[in-house]
Amino acid sequence: MWIADRWKDYEVMDTSSGEKLERWGDYTLVRPDPQVIWNTPKKARGWKNMNGHYHRSSKGGGEWEFFDLPEQWSIDYEGVGGKLTFNLKPFSFKHTGLFPEQASNWDWFGKKIKDAVSSGREIKVLNLFAYTGGATLAAASAGAKVTHVDAAKGMVSWAKENAVSSGLGDAPIRWLVDDCGKFVEREIRRGNKYDGIIMDPPSYGRGPKGEIWKIEDSIYPFIQQTEQLLSDDPLFFLINSYTTGLAPSVLTYMISTAIIPKHGGSVESGELGLPVSGNGLVLPCGASGRWSR
Repeated sequence: MWIADRWKDYEVMDTSSGEKLERWGDYTLVRPDPQVIWNTPKKARGWKNMNGHYHRSSKGGGEWEFFDLPEQWSIDYEGVGGKLTFNLKPFSFKHTGLFPEQASNWDWFGKKIKDAVSSGREIKVLNLFAYTGGATLAAASAGAKVTHVDAAKGMVSWAKENAVSSGLGDAPIRWLVDDCGKFVEREIRRGNKYDGIIMDPPSYGRGPKGEIWKIEDSIYPFIQQTEQLLSDDPLFFLINSYTTGLAPSVLTYMISTAIIPKHGGSVESGELGLPVSGNGLVLPCGASGRWSR
């Protein structure tokens, strides 16, 4: 398991009864988590002094209940390339605009980028399904030129705000509101190449013409397609998955068969986790597959 244990501004304080108690900077939130199937005593003080609580509905979805929480605030992370600042705001379906467990991936590819740039290479990175830009900023701060692609205009705008807050407003980042599948097809036709590729595909979605994306059916052909964008001397390929059915071993097999025959290298996959300060355990938070030379 890869554990994101270098956070100062974020902390999982406790977990119980389908929920996790988190500290985001100066504020505490309680949010549902499907992995928390245990029912242990809620001893942490934050359970009774939270700033926000997301209540899941038995009919699906849910809603926020706030107690003295600003509409937006920020937290920092000291990455490989320097301090990153993320603007947070509670929005639809329990999210805050950041997945802290991804910090372990940021550190992994950030070091690869920084080492390559230090040796005189220009590194180009493609971030697909890029959300609010955590990986984009980590790659840019390490010295890469980044292409950030997400179909949601609001998410790309949010990512730009994070870039400005992180002192990366003028960094060589190309911001694109686009369907990731269509973008990859066009990049292949253009002959463009990237030294690192990151993707965080959704479990389910629809394309611009109503095409259905179901990760179990669509992800492997998409990996095979995106492999064509790797340069002749690529650094890494990273896939994140929050879909329960895609075990780490499945990620390993897909990446291995799609990338190793042409580029060599090796693949490792594992769960991502966040330490729970209240009991010393680690909360599992999805999985990642990593290829590198």
